[in-house]
Amino acid sequence: METRAPLPPFTDETARQKVRLAEDAWNTRDPDRVVQVYTEDTRWRNRAEFPVGRAQVREFLQRKWARELDYRLIKELWAFTGERIAVRFAYEWHDDSGHWFRSYGNENWEFDAQGFMRRRYASINDLPIAASARLFHWPLGRRPDDHPGLSELGL
Repeated sequence: METRAPLPPFTDETARQKVRLAEDAWNTRDPDRVVQVYTEDTRWRNRAEFPVGRAQVREFLQRKWARELDYRLIKELWAFTGERIAVRFAYEWHDDSGHWFRSYGNENWEFDAQGFMRRRYASINDLPIAASARLFHWPLGRRPDDHPGLSELGL
């Protein structure tokens, strides 16, 4: 049986690893890669959308990254217990008119015994920002290890 380490029950170290792995995957902006960490029947709430299963999640992510350009994300562990992890996050992006936003949110995750995410509930708010107010300045892709996280940035 396939697994997606680290596996629950989580420790502080393995919960932090799981959060960073999720951040790294989302920063690829590759829906085919991202959906591989979810169960086949995963259930989501993301803003006003409720995708169920990998196919619907893939479609959701394709729409998301077609609209949210130059997307850069930072996630931070908030809490964990057993098979659940809570994170807070922020990401910066611009629309096709060049207007920049910083989106803030919280996610609650639940994993199966093999380490795949079976539930993801996200609450997100968008803040319009000036391009000069951006804080996430790394080349598209994985956030460099020496780039500050949310707490270090005062977010």
